[in-house]
Amino acid sequence: MEEWVGYKWHEYITRQALGEFPEHAVYLKDEARSLGIVFRAFGGDPALSLVTAEPRHFRLRRRFLHKLAGTHRKCELAWRDEQNLRLPEKVARFPSKQLNRDLYIWLAALAATPAPADSDWFTGNQALVQDVLLRWPGLENVYQRLVKHVLYWRPDPDSLTDPEAVREQAICQALIHPGSVPTLPPADTDPWPVILWLYPALEQGKANGQVTGDEDTHSSPGGHTKKNKRKQAERVEAFDRDQGLMIFRLESLFSWTEFIPVDRAGDDTDEEDAEAVADDMDMISVSNDRKETSSAIKFDLDLPSEEHDDLHLGPGIHLPEWDWRSQSYRERFCCLQPLLAKDAVPAELPEALRRPAKLLQRQFSALKPLKQWQKRQLDGDELDLDACLEREVQHRRGQGTTDQKLFRRCQQSQRDLACLVLADVSLSTETYINNHQRVIDVARDGLQLLSEALQASRDPFALFAFSSRRRDHVRFHHLKSFDEPYTSTIRGRIQALEPGFYTRMGTAIRQATKLLEMRHEHQKILLLLTDGKPNDLDVYEGRYGVEDTRMAVQEAQKAGLTPFCVTIDDEASEYLPYVFGSSNFVVIRDPAQLPLQLPKLYLNLTQ
Repeated sequence: MEEWVGYKWHEYITRQALGEFPEHAVYLKDEARSLGIVFRAFGGDPALSLVTAEPRHFRLRRRFLHKLAGTHRKCELAWRDEQNLRLPEKVARFPSKQLNRDLYIWLAALAATPAPADSDWFTGNQALVQDVLLRWPGLENVYQRLVKHVLYWRPDPDSLTDPEAVREQAICQALIHPGSVPTLPPADTDPWPVILWLYPALEQGKANGQVTGDEDTHSSPGGHTKKNKRKQAERVEAFDRDQGLMIFRLESLFSWTEFIPVDRAGDDTDEEDAEAVADDMDMISVSNDRKETSSAIKFDLDLPSEEHDDLHLGPGIHLPEWDWRSQSYRERFCCLQPLLAKDAVPAELPEALRRPAKLLQRQFSALKPLKQWQKRQLDGDELDLDACLEREVQHRRGQGTTDQKLFRRCQQSQRDLACLVLADVSLSTETYINNHQRVIDVARDGLQLLSEALQASRDPFALFAFSSRRRDHVRFHHLKSFDEPYTSTIRGRIQALEPGFYTRMGTAIRQATKLLEMRHEHQKILLLLTDGKPNDLDVYEGRYGVEDTRMAVQEAQKAGLTPFCVTIDDEASEYLPYVFGSSNFVVIRDPAQLPLQLPKLYLNLTQ
């Protein structure tokens, strides 16, 4: 009973101190899709992702109610960096859902506008507001409504010290008439947060060494997406099990139960809700040899020794890479190594795939070239008996026609296209999608069924797979070239595929583009199979990898190719429309259906 009363009291005091309207709350997760469209419609960078902003610490002059509830020490505010636009996870400041939603739209418009050069936070935001209202006059009413409510809950200058009161009046004046206040008056405390403005990007943290984990969004096996929030970090000394506080004299020791380990190790107890605890922490301490109950570990991999590796086909191919930060190519920056499976043995189609393969062969055989006779030609392969008979009948009737089109010619109906299939065999394909299959297993089955179908249609096709370990070792597995027939040897190479390293996607796409450019067919399809975003151990993370892949896709399109991506990544809709375009990719929600869906997708692309 006491706990329940305490909880209700805390809930009441917190609600009164925050001054929010929880019944009118609007959440970023519900508005993210429409906000992304609005942000890009305003001219925002399409490569930026919408993620939740982590709370910032402020040194505010808090009221007694704020101190009692323990609120207003941190606040979620909007800001952007080179990779993300970060917005508050929830907006409940205004007494209507529409106003709270308008705040998201206003912040998206503000973030889509280029920031003025050589300006501080105060004058820069005023210039941004002026620019947005000049470019989009329809937002004037929205902005004025938001300002009216923001001014209502901002602190009263009469309750502040003189410097703070002058500063608060300057901020209010800047909100009402943007650009009218040239400088922000100084004060000892931080200014009360301005939720209508953008704030500078937060610092990366205090850790001096490599910290386990990364900033990107991860999905747990259950499908729950963690919040993409950054934390401050610090290095601490590792826990020493020989140290502890003993609150008694050693000569009075009677039992071991009187020892209390104040500095508790991470493996003493299992944390049932570690994610929630970490989300509440302001500072995360990292030690080098401390055990963790559970974590997502990012580690380096060693390459296999030369004698156990696949056969290297040549010394390697040097290819450029796009650096979006400098807006230029890094010439001969990546080394692509063609490989051929060393231990692959010829194999037959697995028993489980034979029935669907026969159905696909029957369906695709209707696409193979057929002989078509063109009748009544001036010349050709042989006489057209119908034309000759008709002429003889007319001649005997005395009609005297002299029709010379007495031949027929045989012509092949040809599908003028070629397809190159590029499969991602990075380490993530080791993941199990059910109790029996991994991603690499369904990828192999998909490649084999598609090959059986294309063999029946007689469309020229090639198969390659790729993975990478930094820029100087991009592995390009040779499965089948355009000139090779599809035999048991090719099946053996496909079945020998195993998960490799990382996903330097742009380099593999550039090599596939070069191979397809040498074909003479009119339609050239580059079909990419993957299970995640571009990534590697070096700088090829986040936006760098996405931008390089996008540039490689554009290069393929300029060369007359049709790049198309097939993925099983649930988060693909966040980056694939930017990389491949809105209609040049598909997400397979059930990875187990990939082998059967792949030939159908090929039919839709080529018919």
